[in-house]
Amino acid sequence: MLKITPYLGILVLIVSIGGLWYPPLGYFMLLIFAAIFLISPFRGRWFCGNLCPRGSLADFWISKISSKKKIPGILRSLWVRIPIFLLMMGVMGYRISSVIGTLNAFEKIGMIFVTICLVTTAIAVLLGSYLSPRTWCSFCPMGTAQNLLGGKRYQLQLEKDKCISCKKCEKVCPMQLKVCQIETKPDCIKCGRCVSVCPKDALKF
Repeated sequence: MLKITPYLGILVLIVSIGGLWYPPLGYFMLLIFAAIFLISPFRGRWFCGNLCPRGSLADFWISKISSKKKIPGILRSLWVRIPIFLLMMGVMGYRISSVIGTLNAFEKIGMIFVTICLVTTAIAVLLGSYLSPRTWCSFCPMGTAQNLLGGKRYQLQLEKDKCISCKKCEKVCPMQLKVCQIETKPDCIKCGRCVSVCPKDALKF
């Protein structure tokens, strides 16, 4: 986690709410998309745990009102996540193509991005409040893209001989992953919480 991470959540509110009055704010999402596709082939979902504004919102804002229940396993399934990704990309692509060439197209496209940000943030807040703060992240279309592009990159390493099975790492994992199991974890967001809390320094990236 970076020092700036806890403060990035405010950007979600600026875009999703401020964008209703100033649609060009929606183009901020293009920077998010660019960062994701530049970073994920080398670091997997590192962006999610360190630079994602909505992830910050979940960890430091939604967590204060969350029931902190278990994230349903079905939401992690690629059989669910890939259709959601395709649906979101398809809807976004269709809406953008329908306004290209029309009057005030720049503002209209910006509003499309704002609307997507607002709707997905609302879903994230509702699910995060009722279940776990990072519930949205378990099937987020951008998280799924990072999973597929670089899920096996920059993996968490466990020194099994040092591990005392205290499970402190799993208790602090915002994605509710089985940290103590030696396996590839494509949905690890590389936030480093597990590494910091391990009393035996058995974890590292």
